[in-house]
Amino acid sequence: MANTKSAIKAARQAERRAARNRSVKTRIKTLRKKLDTLLAAKDPAAKDVAATYASAMDRATKSGVVHRNAASRAKSHASKAFGLK
Repeated sequence: MANTKSAIKAARQAERRAARNRSVKTRIKTLRKKLDTLLAAKDPAAKDVAATYASAMDRATKSGVVHRNAASRAKSHASKAFGLK
């Protein structure tokens, strides 16, 4: 347990940020699974989900949840599935 007032506050902040980051990561994972399912079924709606996935990765990168290289790699793999790159 934290001893000082500043350490107690930092622990509270870390808990809030961890919860926020967890929700963002969960959404990204869900979008990725949805994209994989649609790609396996050769569904044309996969293109829209891919755009949503890329957008979510960009937002996660901007807020520091995902490293920019990891996001770039994930978006590249997603676009490669369509033969765009």
